[in-house]
Amino acid sequence: MIVVLLNAYLALLFILVKLRIVPFNSFWKVSPVLVFLLLLIGLFIPMGWGAPQGSVLVVRNSVAIVPDVAGEVIDVPVQANQPLKAGDILFRIDPTPFQSQVDAIQAQLSLQETRLAQMTQLQTQGTGRAFDVEERQASVAQLRAQLDGAKWNLDKTTVRAPADGYVTNVALRKGARVSSLPLSPVMAFIDTADTITGVEINQVDSRYLAPGQPVELTFKMTPGTVQAGKVESILQAVSTGQVQTSGAAVTPTAIRAAPFVVRVKLDDEAFARSLPAGSTGTAAIFTDRVKPAHLIRKVLLRQIAITNYINPF
Repeated sequence: MIVVLLNAYLALLFILVKLRIVPFNSFWKVSPVLVFLLLLIGLFIPMGWGAPQGSVLVVRNSVAIVPDVAGEVIDVPVQANQPLKAGDILFRIDPTPFQSQVDAIQAQLSLQETRLAQMTQLQTQGTGRAFDVEERQASVAQLRAQLDGAKWNLDKTTVRAPADGYVTNVALRKGARVSSLPLSPVMAFIDTADTITGVEINQVDSRYLAPGQPVELTFKMTPGTVQAGKVESILQAVSTGQVQTSGAAVTPTAIRAAPFVVRVKLDDEAFARSLPAGSTGTAAIFTDRVKPAHLIRKVLLRQIAITNYINPF
């Protein structure tokens, strides 16, 4: 862009000299250099923090699906990458052993409730002991708690979608045996209820960023288009500044100025939901500083949007 502006100035200067409006003296001969320095120092360098630009990435929360009970899979109705609603069935585990446990506890509970009623009647007639009644009451309460747990296990034989989204790479098949171990997920569920759009901004350009500032974005998958949004938040930590509990001494590492991540919310929520996880592009954030540079940044971003037609990277 600075080359375009400089060339425009040179063309204008050439016309003015030809028309003899300005003399072709030493000042006008060196004026292109002065204009270049003025544009560079007064506009393009401050544009870095007045309207910073960075790479954008769309990510989604991934939920590792681990069943709460172990057993043999009898049905997998879900298909890969098909939209799902919260509560839709992902797969079913054979409920027979869990149903049997519910029936057995229910039978014991019915017997104990009958015995409790009999003991209570005997006590009211003065021929029974209060201890026997209390013992039966405790047994009934214990069996009811066991029944609730057994019914919960039975209900968990049907594994459902935790939110709106889709399952990717469905390898689970009927007849497979699954366990409730947290290290053995059987599916990866992609949550589409919340689209997370992050923009990487160099630390040197991030000094004036603030929530609510306008953002423009262009994505590789939609070349030639520019989307609008706003800064939602500036993440207050990156992995290089994270300290984890460890028994080892401090290990020095090469310190680099890693970019900060800015979370952006697109104005077009339907478009945001349509973006696949991993979508990339370029974004520009417009701060309240160096406002004359905002127009130039908008032009540059639209140039990138057009070049996305032929630039795969």
